Amino acid sequence: MRVSIIGSGYVGTTVAACFADLGHEVVNVDVDQEIVDTINDGTAPIHEDGLAELVADHAGPDGTGRLEATTDYAAVLDTDVTFLCLPTPQNDDRSIDLSVMETAAEQLGTTLATKDAWHTVVIKSTVVPGSTEDAITPILEAASDKTAGEEFGVGMNPEFLREGTAVHDFLDPDKVVLGADDERALADIHEVFDPLIERSDAPVVETDTRTAEMIKYANNGFLAAKISLINDIGNICKEFGIDAYEVADAIALDDRIGEQFLRSGIGWGGSCFEKDTAAIRAAARDQGYEPAMLDAATEVNDRQPTRLLSLMDAHVDVAGERVAVLGLAFKPGTDDIRNSRAIPVIEGLQERGAEIVAYDPVAIENMRERFPDVEYVDTPDAALSEAAAALVVTDWAEITALDDEFDAMRTPVVVDGRRAIDRRDGIVYEGLTW
Repeated sequence: MRVSIIGSGYVGTTVAACFADLGHEVVNVDVDQEIVDTINDGTAPIHEDGLAELVADHAGPDGTGRLEATTDYAAVLDTDVTFLCLPTPQNDDRSIDLSVMETAAEQLGTTLATKDAWHTVVIKSTVVPGSTEDAITPILEAASDKTAGEEFGVGMNPEFLREGTAVHDFLDPDKVVLGADDERALADIHEVFDPLIERSDAPVVETDTRTAEMIKYANNGFLAAKISLINDIGNICKEFGIDAYEVADAIALDDRIGEQFLRSGIGWGGSCFEKDTAAIRAAARDQGYEPAMLDAATEVNDRQPTRLLSLMDAHVDVAGERVAVLGLAFKPGTDDIRNSRAIPVIEGLQERGAEIVAYDPVAIENMRERFPDVEYVDTPDAALSEAAAALVVTDWAEITALDDEFDAMRTPVVVDGRRAIDRRDGIVYEGLTW
């Protein structure tokens, strides 16, 4: 099938490369010429495990030719289905900002005005219930001078991709959600995903557009709440001198709870949980409902970095002292720092007057743009040398392997937000919830 993808960020590039790997002819449309050139050279524009290989396999001079990129929206005219994979950031009031989506919808609609054949547009970006029907579809209709459901189709296909494992998550999904309000659009989306469904044997959920939109928020809301709940329990365990991980191992045996997302620590970050929980909370309030559970999940998450710093304060005054921050990306396997727990940690250290030295295998340049005055080093050893304290924020393998390197610290105070380091003699070790 011929598929076009609008947007080449984490979702857009991953989806485009994976669709090409499933055998579709894919064109990635983006306004950034540099990103377009990078893809056409056969190189992935972002750090994501397994993505570089897929892009090299299907784009560039040595690829299959099933993946290409362009800045020209006219490329969608040679495709059957277009997926909108664009950012939906927050407004100042933390509600969803659809401006990027709306701009793209207008441009796409204008382009489709010249196409006589049926075309299906699929929203893959995360949008609050009603956005496709009430905001995006009317723009497409006005710009194309066509009627949705009669001359073109509209659908919703939420993504459930975790950064660092996005390629694996796409090619081996736990579910495929297909949302549409007309049968022809649903059939088109189904045809795009049929090779994946056959390959992975994933369960398929077919529903209407609004329900598909809500499924994504419900999914992330549950996961965010589960993390915050185990963090709250972990904080209580810490007060009683109990290892929260031993408790978690026991409750995970209850199949109603399960073992995933029970690793208590410094909290969740990234582009999805924070943004999505904020958006659905704002949308709920617009409807007159107070989402108390989601508010509490966010509150617990937001205070975890403060607790990490408080544990450090109990052992050392870091004013004028060198402090190592180990890990900057919000999770291993990505260079994404959006809502990284390292950000409030660095801000807290700056407020305390510490001299911060930071290490991360891949995310240094991204963090440098936000904190240019921080010292960045290429190895954890360099970060730990003569440090008065070390704060573990991201559990990269390069960090979990540390042991004797802590002996180079001036005062070996190690506060671990990820249960990444083994407690041992010779260091003052504090686990966040254990």
